[in-house]
Amino acid sequence: MEHNEPYHYQVMRRAIDVIDAAGETQLSLADLAADMQMSPAHFQRLFSTWVGVSPKRYQQYLILGHAKTLLRDRFTMLDTAHSVGLSGSGRLHDLFVRWEAMSPGDYAQGGADLTIYWGWFDSLFGPALVMGTDRGICGLAFAGETGPDPAMADMASRWPNANFLENSDILRVWATAALGMTGETQLHMIGAPFQLKVWEALLRIPTGHVTTYSEIAQSIGNPKAVRAVGTAVGRNPVSLLIPCHRALRKSGALGGYHWGLPVKRAILAWESARADVAL
Repeated sequence: MEHNEPYHYQVMRRAIDVIDAAGETQLSLADLAADMQMSPAHFQRLFSTWVGVSPKRYQQYLILGHAKTLLRDRFTMLDTAHSVGLSGSGRLHDLFVRWEAMSPGDYAQGGADLTIYWGWFDSLFGPALVMGTDRGICGLAFAGETGPDPAMADMASRWPNANFLENSDILRVWATAALGMTGETQLHMIGAPFQLKVWEALLRIPTGHVTTYSEIAQSIGNPKAVRAVGTAVGRNPVSLLIPCHRALRKSGALGGYHWGLPVKRAILAWESARADVAL
């Protein structure tokens, strides 16, 4: 299919970067197509195939007020969403994810005796660092505002006693499914018990919806732990798949994002467009 071709994948990634860099400025179809060295008609068709909406419509999702609109119209009470089957059961991003967590004892050892493979892959949101064990993906980060070396150092510091080996081939099937939003992938989560509770709550947020840090705290039975929840959300090692980007402040502000707010805005806009088309 056209949208699976590597060249078109790169074009769409660059187009999203250009749109996001423009901020509140609406770019014309002609200007975007010229930047991508395509005719307007071809670019429009290709962009709509990838994102699900036109470039003009996608830009509307990127405005700063979009987060408030999501909070007003697509706020998800996590326990309710889970009970009616909107999420849970491993369904995330139209992607089936199998979840396995490391034991607290293993986590406390900082990944000792654990081999973690790593490699860089292309994604619609920039270069992505994927890490994984023999049991699944344990880390996914974006170069974003930091660059590749700081991103690598950040992720490696989470499991200081692990043995890290570069091997993209071992990860390719999982990484392709994760970043291409197709197929099945598997997660091997490495975190403290409280962090795992928060990350499981994030998995219950349906695509195209958002929640708040206080709602997450409520859903895990610790309503006063809003600050601790925020810290756990920020320490999520598997960006995109564990959707920490769907957690907003009560005010509708985006809040923080470990890999930069431009990446968070772009992911939310992309998910909203896909969700609207699916309705």
